Amino acid sequence: MLAYTYVSHSHFALTDKSKPVILRPTDAIVRVTMSSICSSDLHIKHGSVPRAVPGITVGHEMVGVVEEVGTAVTAVRPGDRVTVNVETFCGECFFCQHGWVNNCTDPDGGWALGCRIDGGQTEYVRVPMANQGLNRIPDGVTDEAALFVGDVLATGYWAARISEIQPGDTVLILGAGPTGLCTMLCARLHNPGKLIICERDAERRAFVEAHYPDVTITTPENVQSILRNERGGADVVIECAGSEDTFRMAWECARPNAVVTVVALYDAPQTLPLPDMYGKNLTFKTGGVDGCDCAEILRLIEAGRIDTTPLITHRYPLAKIEEAYRLFEERRDGVMKIAIVN
Repeated sequence: MLAYTYVSHSHFALTDKSKPVILRPTDAIVRVTMSSICSSDLHIKHGSVPRAVPGITVGHEMVGVVEEVGTAVTAVRPGDRVTVNVETFCGECFFCQHGWVNNCTDPDGGWALGCRIDGGQTEYVRVPMANQGLNRIPDGVTDEAALFVGDVLATGYWAARISEIQPGDTVLILGAGPTGLCTMLCARLHNPGKLIICERDAERRAFVEAHYPDVTITTPENVQSILRNERGGADVVIECAGSEDTFRMAWECARPNAVVTVVALYDAPQTLPLPDMYGKNLTFKTGGVDGCDCAEILRLIEAGRIDTTPLITHRYPLAKIEEAYRLFEERRDGVMKIAIVN
């Protein structure tokens, strides 16, 4: 089968691999019907994810149909359409019991698919701990509508949830890429008074204006002037951009005693300048997504409260995934997210 593979630093290639098989009773084999490219895939390619294992099939954002299950799998059965969680987790350890599934202590726990074990930019994928890692897609929800549930949408939902957004709050999101927009869609669920997105790229600002006219869109140069009348800054700042200056911008744009949530993954270390920002009494939250809300996210999609389908701007067959990667990495042609269709 075709599999897009992490060969070596800066080198991905479409290779031929054997179809995966059940290795443990808790495994499931999923026939991938659609996958997508994530910025985290690019971080692997550029060497920013040291735990990534050369030789693995990349990709951790996918939907498909269950082909086979191990004897201990009870949550899904062959023929079910499913989303695949970016994280694998046992559901039983201390961290899983507290909802911190990113820190699952199982050897395959956390972000494994497409990082430490074969992922989903392929035709078939083995999903460990399938009872926790797979969620059935409701009949009325399309593959495209469910495509981002297991990763970027789960990230946005988690980011909004941990940011303690109160009704009426001013929420600033840095970055109008897929993570920022998914975070915005989920922040809406908490009834903020004002949603502001700060984005440098003109094409992405235009995308927000076209699809989300109720959101205030601004540039890094103008964001402070917009926040001037908002109690000295935003009540909540969620940093989804991960560029050279957005970490500093996040705490500078927060009002005193605000929450700053850092979702972005950086290619270089960031500095927390405590002497400059100490008196603001900020609460920082950061880390990898705890992807344990996928069933709830699917219910919200089914109810029409979340719709990420506008983010799919391009579609490619798996055989042309290298072309899709070039488009995504170079951010050409207004690309936001790409669906890889099998």
